[in-house]
Amino acid sequence: MHRPPALPATFKPLAWANLAAQSAEQISLAATPIVAVLLLNAGPGETGLLAAAQTLPFLLLSIPIGLLADRHSRKALMGGSEAIRAMAFAALCMALATGQLSLVLLAVLGFIGAIGTVGFSIAAPAALPSLVARDQLAAANSRLELARSTAFMAGPALGGALVAWAGAPFAFALAFAMSLAACGLLWRLPEVPRAVAPKRHPWVELREGAHYAWRDSLLRPIILAAVVWNTSWFVLQAAYVPHAIKQLGMNAAAVGTSLALYGVGMVVGAFLLAPLLMRKLPLGRAIVIGPLVSVPAALTMAASTWWPHPALAALSFFLFGAGPIVWTISTGTLRAAIIPDALLGRVTALLITATAGARPIGAALGAWVGSQWGTTACLWLAAAGFGVQASMVLASALPKLRELPAQPTALAVKPSVQG
Repeated sequence: MHRPPALPATFKPLAWANLAAQSAEQISLAATPIVAVLLLNAGPGETGLLAAAQTLPFLLLSIPIGLLADRHSRKALMGGSEAIRAMAFAALCMALATGQLSLVLLAVLGFIGAIGTVGFSIAAPAALPSLVARDQLAAANSRLELARSTAFMAGPALGGALVAWAGAPFAFALAFAMSLAACGLLWRLPEVPRAVAPKRHPWVELREGAHYAWRDSLLRPIILAAVVWNTSWFVLQAAYVPHAIKQLGMNAAAVGTSLALYGVGMVVGAFLLAPLLMRKLPLGRAIVIGPLVSVPAALTMAASTWWPHPALAALSFFLFGAGPIVWTISTGTLRAAIIPDALLGRVTALLITATAGARPIGAALGAWVGSQWGTTACLWLAAAGFGVQASMVLASALPKLRELPAQPTALAVKPSVQG
């Protein structure tokens, strides 16, 4: 079988910066609820609201940042976003060191740090097609997702271990250092010439991107299924740390290790499963793997309410990592191939708004259900949601897709040079 050419040198700064940025994010995301439960005595309601604060920028800011990504330097947008995240980590370190940390401050700084996550998450995939050739998109997406998987594997374990053995300030100090490293790597990213559309009212551009995404028979089910998946995932996340500590008897290091199994699964999925499945199966069949595997993963976690053993939580997170990462890589490759470059920032932003924007909704729902009926209700509600998203994907046009569709016709644009 034909192997795509080696990825170009221009891609390497983005790949390494992505690894550093993802590691910083995962360390902090693992440490935050552990700190809230152990130091601030938070329950499922409070941890759910913290998760909502950490994900709310996806809902509020994805669209305006996406418009910026289509108008301005994507390199500068990534670098500025990562600098914002680094400043939030530095402030968390100071608050912990001085004993001034509270749940409100933890939520506010989590919100600010997530602004950086949104900017990086939109600008990086929008920049990718200008850095690699079309036949390299799958390999480049796999490389980015492998880095993300590595961060998901190492970050939670490091975060939990540092909180348990060295103290919370050291966890956020490491996140700060990794975020600074990402800023330095992004500085080396080249400014790539690209075409820029004529200036128009933002609402016109937004409507154009929304119309393109919604009318496409492949993009529409991706959006809808991802909304349900993310809502369900954050219902589960709102309940997990209190459930693990109070019902499963796990300490901070054990919680971090269990969360790291998600990253181990992602590494297995990104490094072994995704390349194999995308070579051996029609593209549509590879795409449905993630939604299908999510169902037994969720049921395994819910079963820990009957048999409260940490092994079930670890297995659940491994399955959640190994299966859905195939969806992420395959649908990411599909999006990069079928969305015109002039629309890529806007459409990516709309996708993130609809999907990642569902996260604070799921976290808030988990906080409410957890405070009213406990963590058991959250975990079974999440399992039901994962069943719904799998049904939506199976009923769509995605399973029938055999290969990447033809490249879209480029929009009429005026040449310019931006990142």
